[in-house]
Amino acid sequence: MSEKRLIPLTTAHDRQAVYDIELEDFVRYTFHHDGKSFPVYRQGQGPAVVVIHEVPGITPAVADYARRVAAAGFTAIMPSLFGEPGRDYEPAYIASSIAKACIRSEFAAFAARQSSPVTDWLRALCRAVHAECGGRGVGTVGMCFTGNFSLSLMVDPVVMAPVLSQPSLPIGISKTARAALHVSDAELQVIKQRIAEEDIRVLGLRFTWDAMCPKARFDHLREELGDGFEAIEIDSSPLNRYRIPVYAHSVLTKDLVDKAGHPTQQALERTLAFFRERLLPVKA
Repeated sequence: MSEKRLIPLTTAHDRQAVYDIELEDFVRYTFHHDGKSFPVYRQGQGPAVVVIHEVPGITPAVADYARRVAAAGFTAIMPSLFGEPGRDYEPAYIASSIAKACIRSEFAAFAARQSSPVTDWLRALCRAVHAECGGRGVGTVGMCFTGNFSLSLMVDPVVMAPVLSQPSLPIGISKTARAALHVSDAELQVIKQRIAEEDIRVLGLRFTWDAMCPKARFDHLREELGDGFEAIEIDSSPLNRYRIPVYAHSVLTKDLVDKAGHPTQQALERTLAFFRERLLPVKA
């Protein structure tokens, strides 16, 4: 990594060429649907798991999670919805990505009872990769800004294993915003019906002191989905046993401690087990 940082980066094209090195083990293609196109990075074989990146974009840590998914026996499908694929976390880059995403028409960042329009494109991607990869269905992981997307994707019957990692939309500090799920009433009814009638469950991950993914949101998910919602809430209070900082946010990526027995590592393993349970063929 140090050699990459020494390369003089004079243009956006130069920078992206360096960032692409982080993703050179993925196959890159463009997926088109209904007039919208986004790059997609793919690795692995088996049933598809769509890994939807957090802010600021496909960072090396997000790509590492996708690699773990592929190594576990799945086809990791990683669309790039914003940011510069392969670029690492930087304060100015994070702030810029948030600002740009919030004003784009594809993302209804402040909507409490409406999903982001980009989820239509993501559902089409899920259908396409399921048709190609097979299996019982598709898994999805939304993170941070895209965390709630996995919930709205459940409207499509191919989505069988949705994971919501620190779902942070809608943005807002009101009581309503903190509890909101960023899906429409109609979508929520379909989701609840699928849970009641099919073998569908939703897995959610968050840190307990995460202000961007408040407790009220998980309480609302429990209220609406009942036993269909499995919550993993990792203690990040002051003086917690594992010295997790109170500002910890990204369970599967930036704040992951890949050490046996650590709660974030256990959460990572639970997501992979969740995909195996929900997507792989049932053994006789």
